[in-house]
Amino acid sequence: MKRRAASPPAYIALGAATLALLSRGMVNGPLLEAQRGIARPLLHLLAPDDEEIDGIGCDPNALDRGIALPTGAPTALGCEQARAIVAQARTTLAAPPLRIDPAKFAEATSDWLDPHGLWSVAPDAPVGASLRREAAALLAEMHAPVGSGPCPAALRVGEELERWSRELDGLFDEGYRRGLASPPATLADTWELMSSAPFEDGEVTRSARDLARELGREVGALRTRFGDPLARYADAVRERTAPSMSAEGWARAVIAAAVRAYVPQLDAHGAWAPLEEEVSIYDLDLEAHPPARLWQEMTRTAIGVRIDRGALPPLADGDVVLRIQDLPISGMSVEQAEQLAVLTDVRPGTTARVVLLRRGAPAPLEVTVAPAPPASGAQPPEDAAPPELPLDLVRYADGKVAVITIPDVPDDLGDRVAAALLRARAHEDLRGVMLDVRANGGGSTDGAIAALGLFLPGVPLFPMRRRDGGVEVERSPDVPPGRGWSGPLAVLVDGDSASAAEMIAGAIGSYRRGVVIGDRTYGKGCAQEYLDDDAHVGVLRLTTLLYALPDGAPVQKIGIVPQVQLSLPATNEREARVDRALGPWRGPDVRDLHHVREVPWPAHAGRVGPCHEETVCRALRSLGAVPAAAR
Repeated sequence: MKRRAASPPAYIALGAATLALLSRGMVNGPLLEAQRGIARPLLHLLAPDDEEIDGIGCDPNALDRGIALPTGAPTALGCEQARAIVAQARTTLAAPPLRIDPAKFAEATSDWLDPHGLWSVAPDAPVGASLRREAAALLAEMHAPVGSGPCPAALRVGEELERWSRELDGLFDEGYRRGLASPPATLADTWELMSSAPFEDGEVTRSARDLARELGREVGALRTRFGDPLARYADAVRERTAPSMSAEGWARAVIAAAVRAYVPQLDAHGAWAPLEEEVSIYDLDLEAHPPARLWQEMTRTAIGVRIDRGALPPLADGDVVLRIQDLPISGMSVEQAEQLAVLTDVRPGTTARVVLLRRGAPAPLEVTVAPAPPASGAQPPEDAAPPELPLDLVRYADGKVAVITIPDVPDDLGDRVAAALLRARAHEDLRGVMLDVRANGGGSTDGAIAALGLFLPGVPLFPMRRRDGGVEVERSPDVPPGRGWSGPLAVLVDGDSASAAEMIAGAIGSYRRGVVIGDRTYGKGCAQEYLDDDAHVGVLRLTTLLYALPDGAPVQKIGIVPQVQLSLPATNEREARVDRALGPWRGPDVRDLHHVREVPWPAHAGRVGPCHEETVCRALRSLGAVPAAAR
């Protein structure tokens, strides 16, 4: 199983780290390898009964179907499923688990339970208080062994939710009837109504009762304006706003929210997601070949999803999506809607039928979206050129220095850096290479190791320790000399350089292969793995490893201190300040001492620049002015 040294919270656009398997429908792709211990497919449909933990198998057709299709219903888990997931997380975490604070657990459960600001987080929702009362008992139920029986605390909250949902349903209907009698008067009013966002970002301050009435009014007004073609979507919003579930059904929703809340309380970088929302915990942009998506950014409206940016033609920015394939998106959670956005990439030749509202159109439109190859699901050509990294050639003495900017660490970073080196070597007067990893929040450990092979071919790199004390040692690929770079090297870092970016800078400094310049780095010396959960209903992202630099120096909560320090803008984000982050680990010195060597930078006699940024020139001037021994 490949590991992704996932970015720290400041750099995760949540949900965060990644699987290219979306386009291939299998797990032994770029991020998960069966030989690392996970051979079961992750991408099977959600369907197991809540008490059937043992013997739940994967659907044999799962590999053909790709990602699970969201249902629009609240995420639900049974007691035994939750206990299996919690036990797996507690025993797999890289360090013994700490105590969970019931108050923080209750707050996080309330957040995950409520996708709209109606059920538990609104100031007038009684369910939030119920969760606070039951938090300790609910935690005890999560910690109980599999087979311990029902979860009465979850059921008590479920009973409160059943009553509250009935009240919300009545309020929605009250607003709906008012909206049916008052359709928008003009096309401009219609567009404003169908494209505006009624939901709050961040802290919810609006009364749930007011929001339920307003949602009903807006949906009713649009129903009258567009007639029967909108009836199906109006019904979907009503059911998803106030689901007609029993107390037992609501208890299952509470348990699922509790698991989603529990894992980040256990692990600062951890997460759990059900299969129909698993995309929410991946960072698809770090894939070597990201899957096609119907949009890049969206906002939920009362009746659907407004595309804000990155619409895949013939969709257009500003369109309000009502349905994808045969599934109404109206009233869905953010996580389920985002999963639907990658639906076009499930298998080769897949197209998506999308029903939408468009400015000025008198009725809903249906369009067919067919992504162009290779995003259609076919494997990209092996010789396809990777995206280019920014490369700047800066004067240095009588030659040039190649400054390669690395904004993040995708799986194919080795290929991207190799391509940049090839472009740089076209200039015969190349004196050195500087890798700029400032503000690089990390990404793939495999990408970092592949890039290091270009400068440190075939050497032992990072000792990585698991919970049981076992230590694995990563080794860089043995790259042919013509592909890499053996000349002077430097890495420019700052306080926002984290995770896999710290791996690159730390290994180069540890082997004395190049000079690390800048400011102390973020200090994320742990790595996450993606695991299919033991209940076979979702995916865990969990910190399973602590890593050290090749010389054994710890990174976690410490960071890397550059050999040449510059005064750079300070950052308040540090792993050492992250609540519940694991402590540091000093590993063994695994370096191949035959490869510990300095490649000195030539003097520049002050002839440096101009640079696109003064910090780069300051870093380059420091290289040729400081003797190697002093560094």
